[in-house]
Amino acid sequence: MNQIKLQQLLQAFFIEDIGEGDLTSQSIFPKSRIGEGKMIAKEAGIVAGVELIKTGYLLLDQTIEVQLLKEDGDYLEKGEIIATVKGPMGQLLTGERVILNLLQRMSGIATLTDKAVKALNSDHTKVCDTRKTTPGLRMLEKYAVTCGGGYNHRFGLYDAVMIKDNHIAFAGSITNAVNAVRAKVGHMVKIEVETESKEQVLEAIAANADVIMFDNRTPEEVSEFVKLVPPTIRTEASGGITLDDLASYQHTGVDFISLGALTHSVKALDISFNVSDKGEL
Repeated sequence: MNQIKLQQLLQAFFIEDIGEGDLTSQSIFPKSRIGEGKMIAKEAGIVAGVELIKTGYLLLDQTIEVQLLKEDGDYLEKGEIIATVKGPMGQLLTGERVILNLLQRMSGIATLTDKAVKALNSDHTKVCDTRKTTPGLRMLEKYAVTCGGGYNHRFGLYDAVMIKDNHIAFAGSITNAVNAVRAKVGHMVKIEVETESKEQVLEAIAANADVIMFDNRTPEEVSEFVKLVPPTIRTEASGGITLDDLASYQHTGVDFISLGALTHSVKALDISFNVSDKGEL
């Protein structure tokens, strides 16, 4: 993760939550009161986002001591300690919710991605994400996918071209759309074309697309279409594929399967934050 952007995100999240100050913690705890907190997994899963704990707490108070006991991508058993923090009790509690929310969501994404990779169980086909991320959290959510063994699709509209059905309809054909893009973007930019039929696949091949995506196709159709595509062009399957039917795409030969559910339908991993009073400084 980009450390500068991470700090900017956390600052914005803290400002949203803390506002002019934590009324509860500031009222109850003197600045000299020291506490120790532990981030504990309440269920098994894959952890992602441990750097948020250190970066977040040090943004609030440079005197807070953070010890990370797990690394991103580690498997957690229920009851395992992810990290410990020690410092002013009020600051520990002030930062708890923002840091815990992000850690739980990212770990949930990593855990779901790990399940998807294992369900597919392919040495060739890779599981990847989509742009169906939470606004403002894309960097964190896409990073979490990689912690679970998945791969990233494009990060935004700016780093790769994806020609979809509406683009094709306006341009008049796949060929017209690809040619229009080729005339405008640099040679370093990849062009992906979304297809729904054998005819569209053949047209995308003739137009020399870099990646061809098979949209909402069955495993049988994907297997058929993959055989048409030369090895110089990468292939992707997407749309309507769930964790339950991933295994049926195992032997299709497609290079990537993209799943929006990895980031838009994830359940947060249950992680708790327990604090104990260590007395006055």
